[in-house]
Amino acid sequence: MNDTVSGNFGLLVAYLIPGSIALWGLSLFSPQLHDWFVASPPNAPTIGGFLYLTLAALTAGMTVSALRWALVDALHAWSGITPPRLDFSKLGANVDAFNLLIEIHYRYFQFHANAFVATLIAYACYRIHGGWAAPWTAFDLGIVAIEAVFFITSRDNLRKYYLRAAQLLGTL
Repeated sequence: MNDTVSGNFGLLVAYLIPGSIALWGLSLFSPQLHDWFVASPPNAPTIGGFLYLTLAALTAGMTVSALRWALVDALHAWSGITPPRLDFSKLGANVDAFNLLIEIHYRYFQFHANAFVATLIAYACYRIHGGWAAPWTAFDLGIVAIEAVFFITSRDNLRKYYLRAAQLLGTL
């Protein structure tokens, strides 16, 4: 049971939370989606609404991850963080250690980079909904700051993952 929970926890963090962030932004344009997020007693989500929101967040998170791959991964590679050509012939004896590297570095990279993309989507929805010409507030500056943190942290996570995976498996 603990292996199942710990094995899935990283996936939930990498996809479900960023997917929820993106859906929150999109909920500004969808009454049904907005209702799934409502927590007030008269409009509290039903079990069905919770299930729909969870599945929608997971789907959105996978979509955000695809956008991350196309945008953030490419930007990191262009700016010098390139994937090593790992020697997977050494994986057999090192599979547990490699899985640990995925859990302690790559899953965090996925979360931070996916959250970067999801927050960008949610913020764009927020600005479109409120009007692009609305004056900037402390909230807007906070979004810029958190986006910088997500992006910089994703770079650090990916760099550490690549470095340690190359140390573990060697390169071709």
